[in-house]
Parts: sequence; C-alpha cells; structure tokens
Amino acid sequence: MITPNPTLQVLPKKISLPKKELILEIELNGKMKFEHLMNTIYNQFGICHRVLSANVEYVNGYSFGSVQLYINVSSEDYQQLEFYLNKNKLLNTMVEYNCRKYF
Repeated sequence: MITPNPTLQVLPKKISLPKKELILEIELNGKMKFEHLMNTIYNQFGICHRVLSANVEYVNGYSFGSVQLYINVSSEDYQQLEFYLNKNKLLNTMVEYNCRKYF
C-alpha cells in the first residue's frame, strides 16, 4: 500500500504572466525563409500569430521584404522571441496594440 509522504511539498504551478497584444514587424533580409520563420514562431515558441500584412519577395529561394504579425504574448515569451530574431539578424519592431472597447 502506498502512503502519502507528509514532508513532500507540492511545487506551485507555473505562474502565468499577463499577456499583451502586440504588433510585431519583421524585416526579412534573405537570412531565413518566410515559411521557416512562421513555423518557428508557432512550433518552437508556442506563439499563435496572425499575419496582418506581408510584402515578401523570393529571390533564389531567399525571402526579402517585411511582415507584420499580431501576437498575444507574455513579456518573457516576447523576450525569447526577440532574442531569437536578433540572433538570426532579423530586424524587428514591436508596438503595443491598444483597442478601444465599447460596452
């Protein structure tokens, strides 16, 4: 028979940080394919996004142009994404999205 150990501590669940709605613009400079970037943002970082606008041209299989994404993300997750973009030499700009809500 298994008996519970009274000295065992339960670890707290991961604290969820408040999320912000952001618009992220990324300049594609041929260093990474557009499809690979979108796939990485979703699969590696778990960030759901909506493409607001994309002006992408393909030259010899390389992606050039810019893309604007709407993301709803915590500041910690955004910092990880920003580090990844900077590490891959992709210029990026973020603005906080504020939408007026009427009741």
